[in-house]
Amino acid sequence: LFSKDDGGVSGRLSWGRMNMDATDIADVTGATYTYLVNGMAPADNWTGLFNRGERVRLRFINAAAATFFDVRIPGLPMTVVQADGQNVQPVTVDELRIAVAETYDVIVQPTEDRAYTMFAEAMDRSGYARGTLAPRPGMTGPIPELRDRPLRTMADMGMDHGDMAGMEGMEGMDHAAMGHGKMATEEPAPEPEQQPMGHEGHQMGTPMAQAGGLAPPGSVPEDRPHGDDTHGPGNVAVPMNTRSRLHEPGVGLGEDGRRVLLYTDLRALEPTHDRRPPAREVELHLTGNMERYMWSFDGNEYSRAPEPIKLTLGERVRLTLVNDTMMEHPIHLHGMWMELENGAGGEIPRKHTVLVKPAERLSVLVTPDVPGPWAFHCHILYHMDVGMFRVVEVVRGAVAEEHAHG
Repeated sequence: LFSKDDGGVSGRLSWGRMNMDATDIADVTGATYTYLVNGMAPADNWTGLFNRGERVRLRFINAAAATFFDVRIPGLPMTVVQADGQNVQPVTVDELRIAVAETYDVIVQPTEDRAYTMFAEAMDRSGYARGTLAPRPGMTGPIPELRDRPLRTMADMGMDHGDMAGMEGMEGMDHAAMGHGKMATEEPAPEPEQQPMGHEGHQMGTPMAQAGGLAPPGSVPEDRPHGDDTHGPGNVAVPMNTRSRLHEPGVGLGEDGRRVLLYTDLRALEPTHDRRPPAREVELHLTGNMERYMWSFDGNEYSRAPEPIKLTLGERVRLTLVNDTMMEHPIHLHGMWMELENGAGGEIPRKHTVLVKPAERLSVLVTPDVPGPWAFHCHILYHMDVGMFRVVEVVRGAVAEEHAHG
């Protein structure tokens, strides 16, 4: 149950200290859930009818509480035309991963007089939802075998072996040590003028121009070492490095030759309406403690969170999300669109939910256009329920008070 790349016995000890193993991909699996298509179990065979040769538009909506699905239709390429209800430039793929609360519209064109299986495989390979596209009722297509369970590696979690030179195995993953500052054996930090700014340099609500300027709008976040602030006991196993993972298909995908949808593939069909650069940056860390099953932002679950994150009506703000945890999180913002900074320049896509991978640094641009309090949370029900939830308050006029990060 462990990757060969994770250092044998010492790797197992590292996973044990986190109270998990390399196959812990989902909170709840197919051993508990029955996965459905429009309320119908796989054996019930939900069926959509088509006429041979016609173009069919399918809207995939992940309405699950906690499950990520890998969706494919064997024998039919899918052309993605919308993400979260927003038009994107068409991109043809064989498979896509859909996080909780995300939606994708695809166009398919069946050319054969036969049934095709719509196969939505749980990310941890513990089960699947299944439906059928067919020219006539009562038909069924072949159902693929479940693939092998994917394995996480320490590299997936920002713990590259190259960054751990001098360590005996991976004892540095001891969450007790990770919760209290830097690792004793880490390499010396670069000279101050060369050192990339960790998140400790950010102040929530402080214009980043004061900290050396902001990256141009639409830019992919740069790789950075994590900073000194580990956010206390509500956060363990802090990654040594955080980086953009937009170009990666995700754990368990991309090794079988199928074309997999990437976030870097998404480009808005129309140019971005608000071309202003962001005036400031708000950085939030997605934090967790698996042993205690605590999920939070910046180490504070909602019941202990500071006052709301305040944004000014009409301002242009960059939200940077840094995933300090070992799990994927679908982050959902109510009341305004997030524009995913994926390198698409003036055609960055609008989304209401973004999937943030372990050890990933991901940024979005927002322009608040409706005043009031808005929910901002992880859309995995169990994570939201125990505290990965904040309030974003959009106010008229300048934000009166700066909010210290952490």
